[in-house]
Amino acid sequence: SDLLPTDITGTNIWNQGTREFEFLPGPVFTNILLTDEINRATPRTQSALLEVMEERQITVDGLSRSVPQPFFVIATQNPIEYQGTFPLPEAQMDRFTLSLSLGYPTREEELQMLKRHQEGIIISELKPCISSQEVLELQRLCSQVKIENSLQEYILDLVRASREAEDVTLGVSPRGSVALQRTTQALAFIDGRDYALPDDIKFLAPHVLSHRLIPTGGRKAKTIVERLLRSVPIP
Repeated sequence: SDLLPTDITGTNIWNQGTREFEFLPGPVFTNILLTDEINRATPRTQSALLEVMEERQITVDGLSRSVPQPFFVIATQNPIEYQGTFPLPEAQMDRFTLSLSLGYPTREEELQMLKRHQEGIIISELKPCISSQEVLELQRLCSQVKIENSLQEYILDLVRASREAEDVTLGVSPRGSVALQRTTQALAFIDGRDYALPDDIKFLAPHVLSHRLIPTGGRKAKTIVERLLRSVPIP
């Protein structure tokens, strides 16, 4: 919680040798930014990620600098502990494409975890499994997956229904509509198809839309999304 915004974005420091200010980039200048226990950072520090998550750039002292491409943020938070944590603002939650609850590993996965720790994990020996250019090419291929007009209408029906629901204070934003379409294309591509299906949308909707809703009366957002999936006609 003592992390400052400049600890993420970087800052200008005075160089005694050149007698000029020199920009010292923060950890945000990377391809994959892992923010562990993000809700332990103060709202001011959390807001330092708003610009880069949307515009892929950081502005310090009036000068904007682009981050490397591809770029995305992975964040974790502990939903059980509340002491010393700060809720993420709606604007930031809306910038996360997906929200997942991993739960516990299976017995087999946990056994493998024990074996790895017994043998010792040497981080320095880990090697990249894919290059930045390959990721960019995969993103390009995903964007070419065909999504019919009827499926786009289905996405709009879902998000607009969330805005009209009586038990929702804040419905899904247009950013959520775009995120659902993009993830639908990606899921179809992973499944080896060049076209999307309604089932892709139904599978992804709880993970893409739930964290963007603000329910009333202590209701659970995921339950509301599941209700919308049952009530909105499928094309």
